[in-house]
Amino acid sequence: MSNINEIEVSAKDLPLHCPTAEVALWSSHPRVFLDVAKTGHVACPYCGTKYKLKAGEVVAHH
Repeated sequence: MSNINEIEVSAKDLPLHCPTAEVALWSSHPRVFLDVAKTGHVACPYCGTKYKLKAGEVVAHH
């Protein structure tokens, strides 16, 4: 798949899941929660979409 998206997210977008609300229903896959806080970036195991935490974002743990 050569057309992989990269989406920048902020702390207010957490907990992060893929697919996001912007994805069309016909092209979605089962929802999976992703831990972007650990390394600052993560890729969805289903569709390969890459997520990156915005620079300077602080993630508060509950």
